[in-house]
Amino acid sequence: MIKVGLTGGIGVGKTVCADIFSLLGVPIYNSDIEAKLIMVRDETVKSAIVDIFGSESYTEDGALNRGHLASLIFSNKLLLAKMNGIVHPAVREHFAQWCLANQSHKYIIQESALIFETGSFKSFDKVVLVHADLEVRIERVKLRDKATDEEVLARIKKQLPQEEKLEFADYVILNNSKRPLIKQILNIHIDLMNIDIKSSQPV
Repeated sequence: MIKVGLTGGIGVGKTVCADIFSLLGVPIYNSDIEAKLIMVRDETVKSAIVDIFGSESYTEDGALNRGHLASLIFSNKLLLAKMNGIVHPAVREHFAQWCLANQSHKYIIQESALIFETGSFKSFDKVVLVHADLEVRIERVKLRDKATDEEVLARIKKQLPQEEKLEFADYVILNNSKRPLIKQILNIHIDLMNIDIKSSQPV
């Protein structure tokens, strides 16, 4: 089974691309969604979060108190690193188990915004980068999150520049309405389905 990472900065449209791959029958692991579920379902993770960030990290009904955690982590790199140190290993373990459950497929996709930032791109056989112009990304996020230009740009600046990511990507999807999105994804899907797993090269 080929492990494929699907990534890109905020506002590029990763999830839309992942949804199209899913329609082609490809199993998709959404790291962001799974991480949030792990943070409320995994008792070991919950205990570690409470130990560092306090009991206010969860509401009375057990839901994640995002406002409390965001207020602590947003401007504190040390606390952010501690949170990542709790959640990322749990996600990696969960993803490994998920891969075993889906090993009958030719390839699977893990959708994650931080594949390059965390260095995890090295663990994938192939990496697909979704790319879009900065202006397009800003407008998408403003519309989605009801945010200002300044707020969106601040979030973008926290991620590795798209140009640097291009150097490490095996495939690039341009998602800015200049090229048909479905055709690009179909071409990648066909290529991945034709890869000889033993040699990891297209046949």
